[in-house]
Amino acid sequence: MISQETIVALATPSGAGAIAIIRMSGNHAISIASDVFQSVSGKNIASQKTHTIHLGTIVDDTKIYDQVLVSIFKNPNSYTGEDVIEISCHGSTFIQQQIIQLLLRKGCRMAQAGEFTLRAFLNGKLDLSQAEAVADLISSDNEASHQIAMQQMRGGFSNEISKLREELLNFASLIELELDFAEEDVAFADRTQFHDLLNRIEFVLKRLIDSFAVGNVIKNGIPVAIVGEPNVGKSTLLNALLNEERAIVSEIAGTTRDTIEDELTIGGIGFRFIDTAGIRETIDVVESIGIKKTFEKIEQAQVVLYLVDSTVTLSAVEVLVIEIQKIKNKFPLKTIVIIVNKKDLISDDKQNILSQKLSINNQLSTIFISAKNKTGINELKSLLLSYVNTGALRNNETIITNTRHYDSLLKALEEIQKVKFGLQSNIPSDLMAIDIRQALYYFGEITGEVTNDELLGNIFANFCIGK
Repeated sequence: MISQETIVALATPSGAGAIAIIRMSGNHAISIASDVFQSVSGKNIASQKTHTIHLGTIVDDTKIYDQVLVSIFKNPNSYTGEDVIEISCHGSTFIQQQIIQLLLRKGCRMAQAGEFTLRAFLNGKLDLSQAEAVADLISSDNEASHQIAMQQMRGGFSNEISKLREELLNFASLIELELDFAEEDVAFADRTQFHDLLNRIEFVLKRLIDSFAVGNVIKNGIPVAIVGEPNVGKSTLLNALLNEERAIVSEIAGTTRDTIEDELTIGGIGFRFIDTAGIRETIDVVESIGIKKTFEKIEQAQVVLYLVDSTVTLSAVEVLVIEIQKIKNKFPLKTIVIIVNKKDLISDDKQNILSQKLSINNQLSTIFISAKNKTGINELKSLLLSYVNTGALRNNETIITNTRHYDSLLKALEEIQKVKFGLQSNIPSDLMAIDIRQALYYFGEITGEVTNDELLGNIFANFCIGK
């Protein structure tokens, strides 16, 4: 499966910058580099030690392209496990393209998406879950997602799976051995120890599967919809949360006609706030489309912030309670928080009345703020953070963020539970061995011990070209 061709790609983002790094990997990387690189000291880089850096120029016959630094990483001690050359040139897009085109003429081919990391996997430098963590690390945009990706890339998850797989494999071998001596009725595998092992594997698998709910939230961010009637301060609240003038604020009701989204990191966790059109009866066609989108965003959100104007009359509060109850009934699993805005304009007595009525018999959390004065914003942020179970993250436990891993873990758990049932029911060893082999298959799928070209193609197609 490993291509013998030498590949090349830009490893830094495309576009102009101070410097750019062009990466080559393959059997001919060093010889191709020697052909186009002239060291200022006159050394031939082919004879230089691995993990050394050399100053010189990239040339083609008499044409000088740029003064560069060339880094040498000889196999097997490189990222890909092959000979790797990295050329640090000046960041002009013209220089980048000129050097890459020169390397292509000298025998390289352009790397495909994720091909450097694919070669690292195929050469045994990373297992499959670690390789996938590389992509997660590159795309991490907050502390929590970075922490999870780093743990996975360093082998935390794959080590846990590999230990379980190894123990299960040992017992599977003993059961397979029993099948060879079926006529002698010999038992090699201690059934009590096997039962304890299955319980332990089941416990670990359930913990990893449960962690996906947290991991998925951390990886993708928590969508939070800001909803309510027109002109209650939804856009002002979004601006206060982001600490910038992101949304247009006007005294004219119905200013926001489409959804406005932006992200904010709170306590290392990403939140995606969605400012929606005000909910009301309207004959305006455009505003009606905006209100329809509001309900679509409520459905997509994990948390709904229902904003209420504190100056509303008590009779209008009864109508609001009905509207809030409708949303709660339609989306019973959503976390709904009542945000009462403009707290600076009401008395303590009215605040108590509103708190009692809007919480709907203490079913919903109620917070009083002043979005304009940014009062109560930190309290709201703390409340949002409390909805994320960060305990596993704080305790440095393994957290699953990858849907493929989640699916394989579910299938492995199902097979383990079949084996447990078979053990308790004293079914024949040959039937139990089938389920054990299937569980081992799903464990191997995660780390890449069991794989196929289609799976690898799907995984590495999501990488950037230079990685």
